[in-house]
Amino acid sequence: MSSESPPSTNASALPFVQLFTDGACRGNPGPGGWGCILRHPASGSEKELSGGELLTTNNQMELQAVISGLEALKSRSDVEVVTDSSYVAKGCEEWLAGWKKNGWRRREGTSWKPVKNVEYWQKLDQLLTQHKVRFTHVRGHMGHPENERCDELAVAAALAVSSH
Repeated sequence: MSSESPPSTNASALPFVQLFTDGACRGNPGPGGWGCILRHPASGSEKELSGGELLTTNNQMELQAVISGLEALKSRSDVEVVTDSSYVAKGCEEWLAGWKKNGWRRREGTSWKPVKNVEYWQKLDQLLTQHKVRFTHVRGHMGHPENERCDELAVAAALAVSSH
């Protein structure tokens, strides 16, 4: 699921795609939005996607941004997901395997609780098996151009759903 190696230059390797993502919520829960940018560096092509929900949470929108970006890929790819969400990055790289092994439950103190946002995690888990995915965590609102653009897309989508 996660790899530290750089993208391969082997012509028979999977196509390399960068997926920049962000989620936003006006109130938590409240109207929320997500945004992502898919970039294929070899061809220079880029695609922006966004959407929103009337009643959601920031974490759900962070997850939905990654899900929507991966769903938009037409073939198996080598994907670098760039996110400002440690929840998403750590969830995928550190927690997901244990959650699955424990029946989508997590330990909380001495008891077991259901994983929060389980339907998002299960969908993301399914998509992660279809691609070679690694995560790069960036600090949000620190001038990273693609992260800032994804934030703009997410906020605009949240505003759009809240104005209906």
